[in-house]
This record gives sequence, C-alpha cells and structure tokens, in this order.
Amino acid sequence: MSSNLLHPETWVDRYSDYLYNYTIVRVNDHEVAQDLISETFLAGLKSQKNFKGEASERTWLISILKRKIIDHYRKSNSKKGKAEVRMTYNDDDAEGDWLEERVSDPFDKTAEDTMVNEELGLAILNCLEGLNEKQAIIFKMKTIEGFDTEAICNEFNITPSNLWVIIHRARKAMAECLEKNWF
Repeated sequence: MSSNLLHPETWVDRYSDYLYNYTIVRVNDHEVAQDLISETFLAGLKSQKNFKGEASERTWLISILKRKIIDHYRKSNSKKGKAEVRMTYNDDDAEGDWLEERVSDPFDKTAEDTMVNEELGLAILNCLEGLNEKQAIIFKMKTIEGFDTEAICNEFNITPSNLWVIIHRARKAMAECLEKNWF
C-alpha cells in the first residue's frame, strides 16, 4: 500500500491532543512533549513511504512517538553518564495488539467525557508534584512508562525491595491525594 492512505494535512487537528496526552504523562514537561510531537509529525512526513496501511494512521504515529520518547530518555540518561534506559513496549505491528487500539476511541467522546478526562489528568499531575522528586520519578518510570524493576534499580542504585517500598508509598500518597482532590 502507498502513502496515499496518509493524510498529513489533518494530523495536527486530528491527533495532536491525543499525542500530547499520551506524551505528557511520560515526560511530564510541556515543552518536551510539544517537541516530541513535532518531531513525530516530521518523522512521519519523512517516512510516509514506509507506511504500509497495516495499522491506522494514529497507531502508526504513536509507534513513531514511542521511539521518540525512548530516544529522549536515552539522550537524557547518556548526558548524565548513566546506563542506557530500557523501555519495554510491544513492537508488533499487528494493529489489534496495540494498547492504544484496545481503549475506547478518544474521538468518540462527549464534551463532558473530555472535560472529565482532562480534569482527572490535571489532578494526577498535581498529585505527582506532591510526591518527593525521587518517588515521583520512580513511580512514573514503573507504573506509567513500564520500565522493568532491574532497570530502575540500576538507575537509582536501590534494591528491588527498596523499589517496591517506594512504589507502595507513592501509590498510597497518590490515592490519598486523588481521594482529596478528585473524588
């Protein structure tokens, strides 16, 4: 199949909000998120000929974005002289295997659904800011970004039992914060 299945002129309108929401919880930095999305759109334009039509346009863009996020963390880690970060994600091109395709379509929501999701997202970000820095970073790496235990333990020079104590405390603090500020 050819690139005529892609419609880059509609990407910003159709996908930027979805890609932003996907990115911001992984990098927690507005400017970095915007840069990664811009890089994703640019990479998509440059590699249109590689689009085979086996996945939806959005799924294809998400796969590019995932690689951009991984590259971002690799770069930031190598600048600090730390070990390479390992992220696990499904690299299978089968559209049905993508987590994003298993959730409801974000374009099939009412205005109220969108508002509730945005408010919850902001509440989660605010609660994350309430954690101490190390706890917040470790919590995001493990629960949001899906880093494996060994990678996090190596990154922070902690034992697996230390990791689980940190995660437990962070979850408890997040639950209390969301209970107070959201529910």
